[in-house]
Amino acid sequence: MNKKNILSFRTLLLALIVLLLANIAVLIILQPPSSPVLEILLPQNPTQTENLPVEALPATAQPAQVAPTLLFNMPTLPPEISPGEGLRQQGVFILSMSDGNYKHLFAFHPQFLQLTRLTNGQADDISPAVSPDGRKIAFASRRNGYWDLYILDLEAGQTTQLTDTAGYEGNPDWSPDGQWIVYEAYTGSNLDILVRSVADPAQEPIQLTNDPASDHSPAWSPLGREIAFVSNRSGDEEIWLAALDKVDDRYRNVSLSPDRREFHPAWSPDGGFLAWASTQPEGDTLMFWNSLEPDSYPKPIAPGARPVWSPSGGAIASVLEGPNADSLTAVLLSNNELLFPLTRMPGSLQGLQWRAGDLIDLLDRYPLPAGASDPFPQLWSPALSVNPPPPGNRFGLAELKDVAAPFPFLHDEVDESFNALRQEVARQAGWDFLSSLQNAYLPLTEPPNPDQVDNWLYTGRAIAINPMALYAGWMAVVKEEFNGQTYFRIYLKARYQDGSAGQPLKEQPWDINARYAGDPRTYDQGGRLAPIPSGYWVDFTEIALRYRWMRIPAQVNWRSYFDAARLNIYVLKEDLDWQTAMSEIYPPEALITPTYVPTRTPTITATRKDFDKITITPTPQPTFTPTRRPTWTQQP
Repeated sequence: MNKKNILSFRTLLLALIVLLLANIAVLIILQPPSSPVLEILLPQNPTQTENLPVEALPATAQPAQVAPTLLFNMPTLPPEISPGEGLRQQGVFILSMSDGNYKHLFAFHPQFLQLTRLTNGQADDISPAVSPDGRKIAFASRRNGYWDLYILDLEAGQTTQLTDTAGYEGNPDWSPDGQWIVYEAYTGSNLDILVRSVADPAQEPIQLTNDPASDHSPAWSPLGREIAFVSNRSGDEEIWLAALDKVDDRYRNVSLSPDRREFHPAWSPDGGFLAWASTQPEGDTLMFWNSLEPDSYPKPIAPGARPVWSPSGGAIASVLEGPNADSLTAVLLSNNELLFPLTRMPGSLQGLQWRAGDLIDLLDRYPLPAGASDPFPQLWSPALSVNPPPPGNRFGLAELKDVAAPFPFLHDEVDESFNALRQEVARQAGWDFLSSLQNAYLPLTEPPNPDQVDNWLYTGRAIAINPMALYAGWMAVVKEEFNGQTYFRIYLKARYQDGSAGQPLKEQPWDINARYAGDPRTYDQGGRLAPIPSGYWVDFTEIALRYRWMRIPAQVNWRSYFDAARLNIYVLKEDLDWQTAMSEIYPPEALITPTYVPTRTPTITATRKDFDKITITPTPQPTFTPTRRPTWTQQP
């Protein structure tokens, strides 16, 4: 086959391929919507007008492994009604939220009541629980130096102490008759569930669970005979029920999802349904379980965490936890409509309740503490070393005193925030964690990591904390997922383990160093879950957020490259992008990197000039050799 035939064959083959692709495209376009090709592109029920929760799966089916993408209708604006009438119709939220350097109790409604402090002072008050009659609020507080339970009487305006131990007690919940309180307590080296009499606090508490695993976050059923709680006795955090009428086979797993972690169980007002939060790759998702059909699997409702039911049971409010902010929302179960717009909260939430009835009138008569409606305290303010700034509005660098770092400097606007954060972390943890940094400011003369071009350390607005505390066992990291991105929450071990600082951990840390243990699966997933460590720990990530130091997401290759996890990087951005932040300390010409363009280098080529001396060498010609032929041999 000559070259011309080969070219013709290739042209024909190319034409056939183009024709085949065109036919396939026509078939896809003309195919009806019910075809398998378009099923992956179109919704399964395109004519459906309501986004209602799916029916419970039969007992023999398996629960879905992927959280659905949930759509919500816009909230219907309420008519012009007074705030008091609005609170009586929808109820009020009682919550605990970070307030300056402490956590306090607040009353709040996104539309009818601004954030109003119910407690104030230099003590942490968390985990509020409203009594069934709405007259009292049980909560955990460290106002005497240790975590104990207290009861706030809204009618009398007084607070009484319910427990008095050197350990930790928290997350109280009331029995339906208001005579008992169930709560979590740190006993020995883990959390257990205890029940205590409110009428006679001198009675010894009844220990409901006594397991080597961690049992916490109890929720008492309004029907009175069951208590839901979180436990990792099956290996992962799941939702369990304790039947109070049973001695044998008292505990039962109702979440049945070993590949996920569940938290924050909450009963509906009639006790027929149980909601909780489940971790998903896209973020936390609310799950919904029908206790009247105990063999049914839970079904998803909406994104969120820390669910609470409305007083009527027709809606569920939840906290949408972001990497650096919490938001409050509520969804009507009848039509999946938002009850009120998504509301971003000014601090991190540490407990949430939703009540109506007599509570509204009692709040009107309750003697609020001083500064109940004051703005949130300012924890720091910038003090420029050069004021006003030089021409071009470029800021200088401020030296960090007594901080060990390769270049102990930060942007002149953020060094006061760092110093205040350092003092607060030292107060809560009991040791000066930020006295040694892996990096602070990084000059432009320092080469960046190959995968980090827009490195915030160059701006002077970021710090890289020292990871040596992780290797020494004084730091733990918890892996969290938000919208497909991976973040890490940092906990610091309290110096004094007597219960006067920190709280027990409830989540399994992520052992990022386990990737080097030789297990291929552990290497591929970038580590593995580790057992919950004992002792008391301080949430460094939450404290840093109060001073506006935010964590940043891990890069896509973090599973195989430690620096790409960026778990130790915290940035004070102040809504600036990287380029703008760089222009605050560098002139434009310093940020222009010249691009190297190769130029042609002239090469001297020798030219022969002795043409007359060139000898022509004849080309040898082939010599034909005759083929030898056999000759005939005469036979005798």
